[in-house]
Amino acid sequence: MTSTRWGLLGAGWISRRAIAPAMHSAHGATLDLVAARDLGRAASLSPRRAAVDDYAAVIDDPQIDAVYIALSNDGHLPWAERALAAGKAVLCEKPLGRTAEEARRMRAAADTSGGFLVEATWNLWHPRTARAAALLASDAIGAVTGVRGAFVFDGVDEGNYRLDPQLGGGALLDVGCYPLTGAAWATKAADVQVQSAEMVTGGLGVDLTTAATLTLGGIPVEVRASFIETAYESLTIEGRHGIIEFTGNDTYTSWLQPSALRIRDRDGERVEHFAPVDPYRLMIESVSAAIRGDGGWTPDPQWSLTVADAMDAILARGLRP
Repeated sequence: MTSTRWGLLGAGWISRRAIAPAMHSAHGATLDLVAARDLGRAASLSPRRAAVDDYAAVIDDPQIDAVYIALSNDGHLPWAERALAAGKAVLCEKPLGRTAEEARRMRAAADTSGGFLVEATWNLWHPRTARAAALLASDAIGAVTGVRGAFVFDGVDEGNYRLDPQLGGGALLDVGCYPLTGAAWATKAADVQVQSAEMVTGGLGVDLTTAATLTLGGIPVEVRASFIETAYESLTIEGRHGIIEFTGNDTYTSWLQPSALRIRDRDGERVEHFAPVDPYRLMIESVSAAIRGDGGWTPDPQWSLTVADAMDAILARGLRP
């Protein structure tokens, strides 16, 4: 099998914990280069060819097929644009951009270059998420009538980039994008209307907690995101004839552990169980295959734009003086 040759920008926590291990274990992918400001951390991820301290060196390397951008949110736009201009496929950490304008600039760069751009919302590749989407596609619960989702946890260390608005910080951008993405794929709607947004702010002015009600294509959606509340994750999709609920406290973070869906549809009520998987590896394998033209599922690019529009509108309402 031909392998997609990856360059990884960033050697932070997510790269060390999940991305590099997924690339090393994935079929059809190799981690060739890692770039980080700290050369030692880059080398610790065991790239096949080299560790470097220059992001541009990875992008300009003719042997690299694809670039994974695992930088803080302010680094997504400039390095995605540069990578796409260099003819590289791009898999970018969520959120795609700090604003809807940035997300659209990235999408325009991909369209102009004929390039490949995917937002790395990794839980989308989990079999549980795929099963929920398949149930919706089969009309098992009828037309979607509402979506509720939350991703909250307690504890971001002082000095973390998530508390800096210039770096794209805030609970909504960091974890609120997950339930919003759930609403985007569940509704497949692009029209965003925000009814209410309540926020607790702190530090340098980022949102520490955001609760919002909105509609996507007229379908009611409720989301909650927080850095300062007891850890909790949820996603519930209601339809005319039933409901799909992600059970447990791992809706967006199920990684190497069992998971389940509670379903009530025309066939009755039941719980479906899913074996432990590594969705990061599934993402890398699927995106690598798509880059090579060997199949491989990737999300609808519109979902990223819908989420970006929703976050813009929620922040504008919640931070309004």
